[in-house]
Amino acid sequence: MSRSNGSTLSFPAALLIALGLAAGGWLAAQGLAKFRTADRYVTVKGLAERHVEADLVVWPLPHAVVGNDLAQVQAALDANTAAIRRFFTDAGFGEEEVVVSPPRLEDRAAYAWGEQQPRERYRYSNTVTLRTARVGEALGALRRTGELVASGVLLAEGGFPQFEYTRLNDIKPALIAEATANARASAEQFAQDAKAKVGGIRSANQGQIDISDRDQGSPQVKKIRVVTTVEYFLVD
Repeated sequence: MSRSNGSTLSFPAALLIALGLAAGGWLAAQGLAKFRTADRYVTVKGLAERHVEADLVVWPLPHAVVGNDLAQVQAALDANTAAIRRFFTDAGFGEEEVVVSPPRLEDRAAYAWGEQQPRERYRYSNTVTLRTARVGEALGALRRTGELVASGVLLAEGGFPQFEYTRLNDIKPALIAEATANARASAEQFAQDAKAKVGGIRSANQGQIDISDRDQGSPQVKKIRVVTTVEYFLVD
């Protein structure tokens, strides 16, 4: 009676190995399919813009006087400060909307010698700032700024109003939704050209919200721009 070779596998063992190899192959194929599906995606951008009216004006009016007599310089600065305050109140603004900064005194002769000595030793300055939500009235006053100069008020550089929009959170969700919808429309167009369909979102980035003047001639009108970047899976 002959003995079977020890290296020969029994039928049950061979069947188990075959089933294991088949299952392993199936799992590998499924993993490859998922990998290929995950690797197919498109990156698109969506844009949304809106024009809004500014709802806040911050208008600083810096001014200065010079001279050699400190008392006279101080009196002149006080007179100019009162003239600017009166300019704003005559335009219809309340006292609570006008803020005066502490004055700044410069002794320009302190660091000069010989021929470098300035003709006017003292320079006294401060800033009168209007802060108001009444944009239309501020624009009207801006057109009459020359009246201050004509009255003898020496305005310094930087006296331009800043127009701001403070209700961004009220319109932000709608803008993001519009930008995302535009991004999906771009993805669907791409998928159609590629004979595919748009699947779920792989990743999304809202990006930055940019607020700028609509143009140089109307800084009180703001352009709000939102750009979203979205990655969509592509499926067959």
